[in-house]
Amino acid sequence: MSHYPAKLAEIVEDFSQITDRNERAEYLIEIADRFPTVRVPPEIATKPYDESHRVPACESDAFVWSRENPDGTLKFYFDVLNPQGLSAMAISVILEETCSGQPLDQVAALETSIVFALFGKEISMGKGQGLMGIINMVQYEARRRLA
Repeated sequence: MSHYPAKLAEIVEDFSQITDRNERAEYLIEIADRFPTVRVPPEIATKPYDESHRVPACESDAFVWSRENPDGTLKFYFDVLNPQGLSAMAISVILEETCSGQPLDQVAALETSIVFALFGKEISMGKGQGLMGIINMVQYEARRRLA
C-alpha cells in the first residue's frame, strides 16, 4: 500500500481495523453522504453524459471525468445516476478525496483489490465489478496522462 497516495493507504488501513459488517456499512454510508462534493459540475459535463465516461459493468450507472491541475496532477469528478448506488458513491468520494492532486504514478498504480479492503470480501460479484470499474477509470486517466 505504500505506493498508493498516502490518504488512500490511510483509509484502507482504517477499514482493515473494522471487523463488524454493520460498522463497515455505516462508515461507507457516512462517506457516501459526502457525494455531492465530488459530483461533476455543469462546467465539466451535463446530462446526457458522453458514453466514453460511463463505467463499464457498473449497475449504478457511474461516470468518471478528470481535469488536469496546473501542477500536472488530476482532479477527478464523478456522477452516479442510481440514487441507491451508495457503494458507487462511497468509492467515488474515497477516490476523489485521496487521488485528486496526487502524483500520477501513484494513482496509476491503484489496484482493484482495494474494493475488498474497503467493502469486505463478501461483496457481490456484480457490485464488486462496478466498483473495480470506477477504480479502473481513475487509473486509466492517470496512465493516459503519464503516456
